[in-house]
Order: sequence, then structure tokens, then C-alpha cells
Amino acid sequence: MAQETNKRRMNGVVVSTRGSKTAVVRVDYRRPDPLYGKYVRRSSKLHVHDPESACGDGDYVAVEECRRVSKTKSWRLVEVLEKAVQV
Repeated sequence: MAQETNKRRMNGVVVSTRGSKTAVVRVDYRRPDPLYGKYVRRSSKLHVHDPESACGDGDYVAVEECRRVSKTKSWRLVEVLEKAVQV
């Protein structure tokens, strides 16, 4: 039986794979404006630990919170959901 975890999971698009064993993932989300209440699109960039270098630029991936790996990396790659189309 698989053990359930309370770790946060997010999906996003890989925007950079220049670092060794590191990918930068942009996560888009919607938040209501504090004054007007209208929903506004926002995004965050997460540094993700990718030891096998499995993802490439433009891939849609799932990431999960983990212990801190370095100064900026505290997320790890779970799986590549969709590969980017290479033109």
C-alpha cells in the first residue's frame, strides 16, 4: 500500500535547464485582487532538483516539496507529464 504524504504538489512549465541537476519551473495560479476581488493571473518560479536531467525546456512537469537541497532548491521533480514539441 502506497503511503500518503502531506507534501505540496504543483504542476508547471520548465523555463530553464541550464544548471546541473537543476530545472527552473514556472507555476501559474490565480488569486483574487485584494481591493476589487477580480481574479488575477500570477506566477512563481521554483528551482527544482532533477538528478537525472529528465526534463527539458517547455516540458509540463509535476513537482513536490522536499527538504532543502541547496540555498534555492527545496522542490524535487516527480514526473514529466507532457514533453515539449521540438520544432
